Amino acid sequence: MATPASHLDVAQALEIIEEARARHHAAVEATLERYREQIAAVADAIVSCFAAGGRLYLCGNGGSAADAQHIAAEFVGRYQVERRGLPAIALTVDTSILTCVSNDYSYEDVFARQVQALMKPGDLLIAISTSGKSPNVLKAARLAQEIGGRVIALAGGAGGPLAELADEAFVIPSDETARIQECHLLIGHLICRLVDASGWGQ
Repeated sequence: MATPASHLDVAQALEIIEEARARHHAAVEATLERYREQIAAVADAIVSCFAAGGRLYLCGNGGSAADAQHIAAEFVGRYQVERRGLPAIALTVDTSILTCVSNDYSYEDVFARQVQALMKPGDLLIAISTSGKSPNVLKAARLAQEIGGRVIALAGGAGGPLAELADEAFVIPSDETARIQECHLLIGHLICRLVDASGWGQ
């Protein structure tokens, strides 16, 4: 039985890195070219939501759950400017709620149940799904709109039903999950930077 190689082939590794770099830059350039004005508009909507006493909620699965938590942390902690904590809540972090709702209802309800309990008219939901098809994210987004909240979608590929129902949608022009998530986080960081630039909370 052959012993598997114990190290990477350096030339192959560099080729993989270069390919990822090229695809990353292509996705970023296309995203910013398409959405720069919309990013600014969404940041302004978030500032208006905070100023009216509203809250920002975020949800997603897997890597998108991590992005939801990351963006929420930038608002509650700080991004670059020293300011008060801002009311952003990731619906992905309470394991008791997630497991309770999954067990007693279904996994499709894990975010919608929290939206029902917490969201008020005028609040915002950032709904993240690389495919735009995640059933639990879609259910939360629809319920958020029924309550009178606004939905900001972060999706990829063709955008899926999430992009179609959202009030604002950022659809990353890529079919690679990694590239989509990289651009989602860039958009999140830009929104945080623009909220900082508004002076809100300082």
